Amino acid sequence: MSKETLVLLYGGRSAEREVSVLSAESVMRAVNYDKFFVKTYFITQNGQFVKTQEFDTVPSVDEKLMTNATVDLSKAIRPSDIYEEGAVVFPVLHGPMGEDGSIQGFLEVLKMPYVGTNILSSSVAMDKIATKHVLESSGVPQVAYVTYVEGSNLDATIAKANTELTYPLFVKPANMGSSVGISKADDEAGLRSAIALALKYDSRILIEQGVNAREIEVGILGNTDVKTTLPGEVVKDVAFYDYDAKYIDNKITMDIPAKIDEAVMAEMRNYAAIAFRAIGGCGLSRCDFFLTEDGNIYLNELNTMPGFTQWSMYPLLWENMGLSYSDLIEKLVDLAKEMFEKRESHLI
Repeated sequence: MSKETLVLLYGGRSAEREVSVLSAESVMRAVNYDKFFVKTYFITQNGQFVKTQEFDTVPSVDEKLMTNATVDLSKAIRPSDIYEEGAVVFPVLHGPMGEDGSIQGFLEVLKMPYVGTNILSSSVAMDKIATKHVLESSGVPQVAYVTYVEGSNLDATIAKANTELTYPLFVKPANMGSSVGISKADDEAGLRSAIALALKYDSRILIEQGVNAREIEVGILGNTDVKTTLPGEVVKDVAFYDYDAKYIDNKITMDIPAKIDEAVMAEMRNYAAIAFRAIGGCGLSRCDFFLTEDGNIYLNELNTMPGFTQWSMYPLLWENMGLSYSDLIEKLVDLAKEMFEKRESHLI
């Protein structure tokens, strides 16, 4: 039986490009090479597509993928050159220009099946402000917030935040993940500085009420038949779970499953499924919740391409449910092909 081609797209133009490389290297080692032939393509920080390694067996432990530091531009290709009939694309891309609907639209134009959510659900979930609005209409609880759009009245926004919210506040670029550009503000001066930082990454800013809460995460898998995992908890050794704590310093551990009441688990899993369906999700996502000391649940974020390294929460959540990393990849490929056929059938 001939092998199926799995195309890994990694790198990208967003500030999360380093996470993408780590995720792609984990996927390339976990693939079932009895079933798949893997082709990898690197998207540089400038947006160029570069042909990189191909694998028909498990790579050696010291095999590394190309990065911006080691890029060989003599292997640059046209983006459309990734096309291969019958191949499935796994866009292991995080953040803007990868997780926001742009690459999904490109792959649909190429008429290629791809892992993950579609154009609309990707773009909605990538934008934290749009997600807030959609989930509010679905009855999913969220922390109080104020928004700021570059060019609008900053002083009025600061005044509204001071009136409607209580410090500490968390300031986030609307279209960024992996805690990039997010900072904590303990007073008005800190809030202004945090907004200035966030504006380096996006022109739309979310200002959220800080809550004293545990961080609980639920994995989602499926298209029309949506499955969820038992929740897991991020156990922090740092005050703020920022980018360095997640990926550089590794100052976190995880409890899987989380040590929480079964009724709370069930409620979170239900909210996760509601949120996923509300944005029109398919394939995979991870819902991140806050659980406060007084038992309130708030959905913090819906991540449509969660970190996919072997130590990332999403694969570990499914491993706890009995689905191995390798089998999870196969399931995602099957879901990608299913959605591709469905999209094509709708083009009557």
